[in-house]
Amino acid sequence: MNLIDALDLAGLTGRGGAAFGTGIKVRAAAENKADLIVNACDGEIGAAKDGWVVGYHLDELVEGARLVTSRRRGRIRYAAHRDSETAHRLRAAGLDVLETPDRYVSSEETSLISLAQGGLARPMTKRAPFVMGGRDSAGRRIRPTVVLNAETVWRVAQIAERGPDWFRSFGTPDEPGPRLVSVTGYVMSPHVVQTEAGVPIGDLLDAAGEFAPVGEHLLIGGLGGFFLTMTEGRRARWSSADLAPFGGSIGPGILDVLDPRLCPLGTVDRFLSYAAGESAGQCGPCMFGVPAVAADWRELAAHPTQSVLDRMRHRADQLANRGACRFPDGVGRFATSAFRVFGQHLGEHARGRCPSERTPAHA
Repeated sequence: MNLIDALDLAGLTGRGGAAFGTGIKVRAAAENKADLIVNACDGEIGAAKDGWVVGYHLDELVEGARLVTSRRRGRIRYAAHRDSETAHRLRAAGLDVLETPDRYVSSEETSLISLAQGGLARPMTKRAPFVMGGRDSAGRRIRPTVVLNAETVWRVAQIAERGPDWFRSFGTPDEPGPRLVSVTGYVMSPHVVQTEAGVPIGDLLDAAGEFAPVGEHLLIGGLGGFFLTMTEGRRARWSSADLAPFGGSIGPGILDVLDPRLCPLGTVDRFLSYAAGESAGQCGPCMFGVPAVAADWRELAAHPTQSVLDRMRHRADQLANRGACRFPDGVGRFATSAFRVFGQHLGEHARGRCPSERTPAHA
């Protein structure tokens, strides 16, 4: 059985969040003699999986990359944030490292392709998959390039060694295989958990330990993710089917417990303010829409009114499917989820108090 058939039978999908079929990407890369970029940036807030794979399974990662490019002589590069521990480890191993700016959008797939070919680490408009090559929106020639997440490439090596049946012995029929989850935030032992789809989220939380007072809210997927109450989280399983009713999926595999001693509206504000400063500066939703949503949230948290709430909901909805990349989409999902989970908290602020900080909300 060749590698591509094995990947198809295993049902491996990208572990970076998009969950696209890996066999499809590897087949297209082979047909177009594409270069490979292994994305080890841990670009999402709270992510730690890529660094974990590089730190503990580097030999298998390198073998997976070799297998992906075995039918051609394409260049293999390993992307990591500039001066990060991951970049230093990759370079110390003698690998070809593509060091990226430590910016949110710089580790996006097309940003890495642009940087690798002499451009800026900013998203490119996708007229066609760049695994086929072609030109960007400015007419610049782009060499065929495929980008795979570090965990995904590691799983390729595992499937080649152990077979599709082994891989499918983990997870669910819709989301097969072992997978990593970064558990972070208000927990005793933030770390990367080796798990699978379908396990209770409570088991992932228990593996990291809880502080007292116990966290009341979860953020799944970082800045491009969504919120759950702790009650919802402990009743759900780690699968996209279980999380779909809340407007999300398991995404890039990040579980962040919010600090219950801090106002959650302030936490949302910090995330959105960060998002507003991470614009690539090339399309309207990113340049104007994301900062507008951040400003609206700050006003809403300080002086909750129905008019501000309606305005922000409208702006968040308008971010979907309009950017050069998925950054505005993720911010819109994040904001919409915050409305749902923290609506009661907003009501308390409207009455002049914050139950988290036990002080007047407008003080």
